[in-house]
Amino acid sequence: MTNNLSYVPDYYIMGFFSRMYEQRLESIVRRSDRSFPGHIALIITESDLFEHGSTHRIIDFIRWSQDYHVKIVTIFVSLIDFDPGITDTLYNKLKTQMINTLKDINANIDLYSINGERINVKFCNTSDMHINISLGYSGKKELTRAFKDIMFKIESGKLKPEDIDETVIEKHLLIKYEPDLVIRSGGKRLADFLIWQSVYSEIYFTDVSWINLRKLDFLRAIRDYQQRQRRFGK
Repeated sequence: MTNNLSYVPDYYIMGFFSRMYEQRLESIVRRSDRSFPGHIALIITESDLFEHGSTHRIIDFIRWSQDYHVKIVTIFVSLIDFDPGITDTLYNKLKTQMINTLKDINANIDLYSINGERINVKFCNTSDMHINISLGYSGKKELTRAFKDIMFKIESGKLKPEDIDETVIEKHLLIKYEPDLVIRSGGKRLADFLIWQSVYSEIYFTDVSWINLRKLDFLRAIRDYQQRQRRFGK
């Protein structure tokens, strides 16, 4: 008699064990006495968004976050410096794509342009989740803008130099949320984003490319976060 198991494709077997491991990891994460991150920042590139199926992956990531009571999701899309005309075309294409992708998500959504303009994409009074999408608005640009605003207030007499402290600087930042966990997918280096806000964040690197990111990889990041002892610079 022929053993029917010999005809089971390898990918079915691997998928079975992957689902088993995901369920086990989910149980471990939920039973942990450590808290979930309240704010997750995700760093991807513009090329990631042009991969087939990337929009579905964004929706998946947000829904995974909702399942684990994450209140704020910030997605930074890094843009390569091209000729201004090419960059503008790329930005407008990504902006349209992101707005169309997120229009049915039950959350409050803000989009930050490459020049630092805040665009309210959606207001939702039935959800306490907030999603920030930053398209190429780097941390250097944000800090430069904040310092210029502070200098202008000093010149106009609204501020005194001796009054400047961390609180004043933070008030002039465009994005005021400090992420608990920063996930960098498919890369070994952080992007130029949330330089000030992420100084005490936990950083998680994964070799898995954005388009191949699974819930299993998301759970690994959550588990890693729960296992760390946060010191906030102390």
